[in-house]
Amino acid sequence: MPRLARGLAVVLIPLSLAACGINAIPTKQEIAKEKWADVQTDYQRRADLIPNLVATVSGEAQQERTVLDEVTANRARATSVNIDASQLTDPAAFQRFQQAQDALSGSLGRLLAVSENYPNLKSNQNFLALQDELEGTENRIAIARRDYNDAVRDYNTTLRVLPTSIWAATFYRDAKPMQPFSASASAQSAPTVQFNLNGPPPAGAAPGSAPPPAPATNAP
Repeated sequence: MPRLARGLAVVLIPLSLAACGINAIPTKQEIAKEKWADVQTDYQRRADLIPNLVATVSGEAQQERTVLDEVTANRARATSVNIDASQLTDPAAFQRFQQAQDALSGSLGRLLAVSENYPNLKSNQNFLALQDELEGTENRIAIARRDYNDAVRDYNTTLRVLPTSIWAATFYRDAKPMQPFSASASAQSAPTVQFNLNGPPPAGAAPGSAPPPAPATNAP
């Protein structure tokens, strides 16, 4: 009988622990890491598109050297600031990564905006294809960041609520909250271009600005 009781205990104790969520922390931690890998993949996809985009624009708009150099420099910075899954709990490291990627997003938006002034780019099939692919990639990045934030929120909550907080304080003491993205929605949106199909903007107009209204005429 004692042997039977011990056998039952061996079977029932792990089952009862599992029912109390002892496996929830590592499970959700791995899900968050998987979502982070998706974020990195999409950011790398964007970085791979930029050299061809810069080369295409520079062929038609060499005078926009400042913007082109800014995009190139921000790409170099963004690709050099890398963090692996083990650093997702480090606020400083995560902030450096986020700031570098957001700076690249901003410079890409400016590059696409100045292209409105160059009619040849409007009909350049390579540029239009790159623009379309970049927009799709930016949308994928936004989705990947959202999914990562959802997974991190779920994991971080698991560390704080009962009964899983008990396991965090006992079996998983090394488990720390992960950092979510905190950029504004505008920083995560895909850069867009509204081409002025009526011709280049008048002198002194800002890139992307609407053409001036036609002068009013008096009815007979």
